[in-house]
Amino acid sequence: MKYVAVYEQTSTGWPAYVPGLTGCVAAGDTREETERLIRDASAFHLEGLRQSYEPIPQSGTWTGTGVVSE
Repeated sequence: MKYVAVYEQTSTGWPAYVPGLTGCVAAGDTREETERLIRDASAFHLEGLRQSYEPIPQSGTWTGTGVVSE
């Protein structure tokens, strides 16, 4: 299953979260570090759900880009 991860560059680093996995977050100094950390966090989150016999959420988030006119 694939989930969307949202990355945001801030003045202190790169936080990320997975909207489809409530509470699944990570942060690093670089985007590359955060990409690795959020993949690990997602796997850990899903494994925790499996071990506690909770349902695995279906991915319900999509992304897109648009043009904003002034």
